[in-house]
Amino acid sequence: MTTVAFLGTGIMGRPMAANLARAGLDVRAWNRTRAKAEPLAAEGVAVAGSAAEAVEGADLLVTMLADGPTVAEVFSGLALSPGTAWLQTSTVGIDWIGRLSEAAAAAGVPFVDCPVMGTKVPAEQAQLQVLAAGPEELRDRATPVFDAIGSRTRWLGAEPGIATRLKIVMNAWILTLTNGTGESLALARALGVDPELFFDVMAGTGFDVPYARMKGPMMLAGDYPASFPASLAAKDARLVVEAAGDQIDVAGAAAALAHLEAAVERGHGDDDMAAVYEGIVKK
Repeated sequence: MTTVAFLGTGIMGRPMAANLARAGLDVRAWNRTRAKAEPLAAEGVAVAGSAAEAVEGADLLVTMLADGPTVAEVFSGLALSPGTAWLQTSTVGIDWIGRLSEAAAAAGVPFVDCPVMGTKVPAEQAQLQVLAAGPEELRDRATPVFDAIGSRTRWLGAEPGIATRLKIVMNAWILTLTNGTGESLALARALGVDPELFFDVMAGTGFDVPYARMKGPMMLAGDYPASFPASLAAKDARLVVEAAGDQIDVAGAAAALAHLEAAVERGHGDDDMAAVYEGIVKK
């Protein structure tokens, strides 16, 4: 049986680890806050007391941690068994995926750059999309993991980095959609227009966006149960802006970043990214 060490059991990681166990893999999970990993014991996952304990003798290491520095810090303290391959599913940005790839090479650890598309519900339903880049010889080994957590895997090449770059592109779109929805609904209220008309007019048109229908009601209700926290969405927006550099003007992502940072400052960091609305409305 393939043994998987799964590091990071937050909103995304916990259901991902559970789905691996349901698929028949031997899963050991670790999280810095152990309480977030403990519920996995009921799913047949062994909850480890340390990252080192989780990876001992593992065939595969999967990381789903908050950001690049966190992934690097955790990896630096590990002594992996020969042959352990690393599947790096966190969204870490262009600079950090390069650093992590180099750290893996220096440690002699085969490495796959494989961020995932989706939030809490797709993770729970094993409907994530996996964007993968790594050596051809790792595909067969990685496939049982990817099939267990997702509905589709897109192999993009042999060199790590391209998967992360595509994830940055997709995040730019998602952030712009979320921020645009918030701006339109806030504008409707400011102009004395019933915000529900925003959705009514969209119905049946080419610009009807299901994502707006998912996030918009949360904004109108001021209730943001987290599928993806605003603090992490701000991190992702920052990665988009950094990736663009001076080459292009990603004004939409920059606006989303400013509004998300304002929302976080107002105490909505743990709320869903739809709380960007709280950074749009002037207080």
